Amino acid sequence: MRYLLPLVVGAALVAGLASPAQAAGNEWSADLHHRSVSWGGSPRMGLIELEPHTLARPANTVTAVVTGDGVADVRGLRPDGQWTEWLEAPATLPVSTRTVQTRVVLSGGKAERVQLTATSTPAAADVSVAAAGRAYRVYATREGLVGSTTANGHTIRSRDHFVALPSRRGLAPNNSGSYSVQLCASNGRCEWAPVWDVGPWNTKDDYWNPSSTREMWKDLPQGRPEAQAAYEDGYNGGKDQSGRKVANPAGIDLADGTFLDGLKLTTNSWVTVTYLWTGSGPVGTVRTAAANGTVNVRSAANSDASQVGLAANHAQVRVTCQLTGESVTGTQGTSNVWYRIASGKHIAKAYVAGVSGATSC
Repeated sequence: MRYLLPLVVGAALVAGLASPAQAAGNEWSADLHHRSVSWGGSPRMGLIELEPHTLARPANTVTAVVTGDGVADVRGLRPDGQWTEWLEAPATLPVSTRTVQTRVVLSGGKAERVQLTATSTPAAADVSVAAAGRAYRVYATREGLVGSTTANGHTIRSRDHFVALPSRRGLAPNNSGSYSVQLCASNGRCEWAPVWDVGPWNTKDDYWNPSSTREMWKDLPQGRPEAQAAYEDGYNGGKDQSGRKVANPAGIDLADGTFLDGLKLTTNSWVTVTYLWTGSGPVGTVRTAAANGTVNVRSAANSDASQVGLAANHAQVRVTCQLTGESVTGTQGTSNVWYRIASGKHIAKAYVAGVSGATSC
């Protein structure tokens, strides 16, 4: 069950296109008058995502001025081709980059224009990424809410596959897995799913980040959600950031398909979550024929091996190595290559796009 209804039942993410005449540079702007925006939630929130912008010089700090309603989130392209998290401007990115993307977050009115400037400043602490990515054991609840709209504009389907985290810093665009997680339950099953909603409880609790960069609750240990601290220890008077009494320690919400089919949970449970964008190494994107589809994850590199989990359409998977197995035909053609994406967890290359640099197991 999700508890973030006052803030998050989301706004549609509309992908706006940057003007072709917009020249590369470290000062740039975008006219927002004719951008389409969808709304949702209470209070309403709207998102306009702009095209990535190429800088004339590498930079790591971005300031923004929005004329009208709203604020600007920015992110930078890392050297490994992955995006940093979204940060509300003014922001110091964890890498120096030549590519910056902006999204304008509206709270109820209209935005006319956004003006941005990128400069270089001393980097924040802890800018490195670990190969495996950060992983924490957190309490997972079932979101449900079929027919509602998530924070990125996705309409929730029956038996859907995605997750919600309590910060929009890790919110992927609709039909994208640029921010995805690996979830593993105590029964040994895992699912790889995109982050398409914000919640539960809080909206500014990126608890997987260190205190130096965590948006709120900087005095809590890294990996401990504010809701967990409030529920277990009476932190913040036992309340979330909106002043509601916290009724469970949830740090992640799971869509019904992820909860019931991927992890085969029967009740809210503790799970181990790996925040895949905090890692490094080869990565691929799951592609299925069905919009709401999944790919079986097997214990070995053949379709007769036991199913040990699922990977959702659009989710990213981090590849530890590749091996030869059964030939499979899928959305990416026919191949006998399989990817190991965790210990004892394999997925057919025939359903994974974009992997580069994978080594043999």
